[in-house]
Amino acid sequence: MATLVLDNGAYTAKIGYSQEKVSVIPNCQFRSKTSRMKTFTANQLDEIKDPSGLYYILPFQKGYLVNWDVQRKVWDHLFGKEMFKVDFADTSIIITEPYFNFTTIQESMNEILFEEYQFQSVLRINAGSLSAHHFFHTNPKQLCCLVVDTGFSFTHIVPYCRSRKMKEGIRRVNVGGKLLTNHLKEIISYRQLHVMDETHVINQVKEDVCYVSQEFYKDMEMAQQKGEENTVMRDYVLPDFSSIKKGFCKPREEMVFSGKYKTGEQILRLANERFAVPEMLFHPSDIGIQEMGIPEAIVHSIQAMPEEMQPHFYQNIVLTGGNTLFPGFKERMEAELRSLAPAHLPVSVLMPENPITYPWEGGKLLAHNPDYDEMVVTRDDFEENGHCVCEDKFDI
Repeated sequence: MATLVLDNGAYTAKIGYSQEKVSVIPNCQFRSKTSRMKTFTANQLDEIKDPSGLYYILPFQKGYLVNWDVQRKVWDHLFGKEMFKVDFADTSIIITEPYFNFTTIQESMNEILFEEYQFQSVLRINAGSLSAHHFFHTNPKQLCCLVVDTGFSFTHIVPYCRSRKMKEGIRRVNVGGKLLTNHLKEIISYRQLHVMDETHVINQVKEDVCYVSQEFYKDMEMAQQKGEENTVMRDYVLPDFSSIKKGFCKPREEMVFSGKYKTGEQILRLANERFAVPEMLFHPSDIGIQEMGIPEAIVHSIQAMPEEMQPHFYQNIVLTGGNTLFPGFKERMEAELRSLAPAHLPVSVLMPENPITYPWEGGKLLAHNPDYDEMVVTRDDFEENGHCVCEDKFDI
């Protein structure tokens, strides 16, 4: 029997069979301005000739799966002939869902997986639990770990002890990649160029030029310097989708500091935006979100744990999710935690090789676990007992 692992995120779906490699695919549908009537699903994004003004249709809103029509279309595409050719009668699926997911969403998901697709068996689990499983599998000596999953909709901080999650320590910060991209769109639109419709392009800008500052005020001063002295400033060449397919950062030696470019490219000049945007992960109050930043929330979460366990959590902090890929994220996290944590406790932050697929890899390991068959709900179970058997089996 094959096992399909699907880490169903709000921005990308990480999917693959437990014997094979993972594919990261946009978990949404697109419409482009040019071919208005046609809807593109998931990785058909590459077929769109002119992605300017690309319109996203997302199955998730505020981190929860609410738009089932879109999600069905994406799943049909993923499970279908073009992609994974799933033989449902002989396939078990591991699928992720957010913490404290709503019962209605869970029941819809059960019905769709068992009744519409007719999977043989299903394991519904939090992505963080898969990350924790991965961590304990690779570090069998450790008893505790703290998973920081900073994704598209929000950031979760979850302590695990012997791969059981400690519910009283779960914290959520309502800042994720979507908010960062939207904020960058707003400040660029306000300062230089109207880009409110260009989510796709600005998301690329964010990934290419933003970084986490180690010394915010020092960088802020640097960003105000004129000309050559300003080492923060970058010129970003926007794509025109005819000769330039993808935006890029101009090399330092080609930058023109005074006057205009002769080349006729469209340029975004970015200075403090580069680090002021990711700064929101550490200080959401900068844009009026009255919450703790991630480092504070980590300390808050650890302090809710029994005292004798706290040192173990500080030593095993695992960073997952796309926002961890900002340059300087891990270093800043370590520095902030070091200043907040009790002085006698060592702090260690672990950044996996690929923080986006880390939970998926954990699911892959779990599929090969001898106890796997005990954890799943089979289709026969579900047909006999309905939703209650899922509630009992899955620790959500």
